[in-house]
Amino acid sequence: MQEQLTQMELQSLRELISAHDLGAKKLQDYANQATDPQVKQMLQQSAQSAQNTKQKLMSFLQ
Repeated sequence: MQEQLTQMELQSLRELISAHDLGAKKLQDYANQATDPQVKQMLQQSAQSAQNTKQKLMSFLQ
């Protein structure tokens, strides 16, 4: 049996999802502009990590 989230928890979850979404987009933009291959790779990995966390957080909404 799945517990219901409180309104405060739901709002916090939405804010976290939004923050990770924005972070992933910014990191990917920075990666696209990077000229150093190591920096580009690090930024892409960080963007992917933020995206993965966003997806994991979204699973709590189901």
